[in-house]
Amino acid sequence: MDWLPALPFAGMLLGIALLPLLVPHLWEHPLAPFVLVFVCSAPVIVLAPGAHERHLLLHGIEEYIAFMALISALYVTAGGIHISGNPRGTPAVNVAFLGIGAVAASLIGTTGASMLLIRPVLDANQERRIKTHIVIFFILIVSNSGGMLTPLGDPPLYLGYLHGVPFQFPLTFWPAWLLAVGFLLGAFWLWDQRAYGREAEEDLALDQAHATAIRIDGKVNILVALGIIVCSASGLPSPWREGLYAGLIGLSLLLTPTAVREANTFHYGPLKEVAILFLGIFITMVPALHALEQIAPHLPVSSPVSLFMLTGGLSSVLDNAPTYLLFASLAAARAGHGTDLGALALHAPVLLSAVSIGSVLMGANTYIGNGPNLLVKAVAEGAGEARVQMPNFLTYAALAISILTPVYAAVAWLIL
Repeated sequence: MDWLPALPFAGMLLGIALLPLLVPHLWEHPLAPFVLVFVCSAPVIVLAPGAHERHLLLHGIEEYIAFMALISALYVTAGGIHISGNPRGTPAVNVAFLGIGAVAASLIGTTGASMLLIRPVLDANQERRIKTHIVIFFILIVSNSGGMLTPLGDPPLYLGYLHGVPFQFPLTFWPAWLLAVGFLLGAFWLWDQRAYGREAEEDLALDQAHATAIRIDGKVNILVALGIIVCSASGLPSPWREGLYAGLIGLSLLLTPTAVREANTFHYGPLKEVAILFLGIFITMVPALHALEQIAPHLPVSSPVSLFMLTGGLSSVLDNAPTYLLFASLAAARAGHGTDLGALALHAPVLLSAVSIGSVLMGANTYIGNGPNLLVKAVAEGAGEARVQMPNFLTYAALAISILTPVYAAVAWLIL
């Protein structure tokens, strides 16, 4: 088996995973993502041997445009909703925030829900001293597990939708969603109750004295978000669907007061980085998927549990969106459906469910498993008086995996 076609894709994934850790200052340069994408994508484009390969590349770019249109619409819409106020940082209030975030994650995406709610959560707990666990559970629930029920929830599921998986298919994951979210909320409640009891009385008194009611500005974006959901579920083909996304983005920008976006410190930096990196991913993924289809019959991925663990394990250290697509395509090929994910959803739904649930849940295992993880960490560490000292990469991974291991075991045993 010739692995050369897959090397550019492997280079993209390893670059995204390792460069921020090995050369953080170099990676922070605005041109760094462009250089990585160019180095990995150029061989694929230049060496495309024939018309069929060029057609596949063009199709990959079309899927990239559809993918970024949705991500952009959710990002801009969430950035136009500002939640202000300072409720008390009690366990009950925190559980309510996380529960709302878990539902919102499937409606406006894990990125949208995370950016919408992380600042209100930090403000509510500003006076508390023991609060690192709050942000950790926020990442586990809002930035990952909550986005399991629709293609809008997490990038892997939307990639599946673009590859023919029915829009309603993720709704069948509701037992896993309920198990994961219910367990995590319960574990957080116990953890936060104990931490709250260890807070100094003067800090709790200050928290009560500073409490104010919640206010939501930019409510028109709730209607825009509903429009995105309807547009996504309608089955409109490209380019009409993407054109409607662009129109909804324009509507959000037009109707949202500038002060609301300024209060959210809204800017396009994270979206630009996602756009350039995923361009490289979609280009280099084309030959990698073709190579994967050829070796699929020889890999031990016929059981749901093995797919769940393999997909999840790689989603922990690589971005979970391309990892999902690789293993979903592998499962389809192994089941005799080529790379047709729609056929896999119809004829072997448990295999696609295993890949989907694994990529969504285990993307929480490290800071680099899912895009919102790093965004939340950055916001928490730079939140001024409400800032939270987050654990380093290895400590976070150890905590996340320890907390989530019962969820993985229960999903493998009860659901798959």
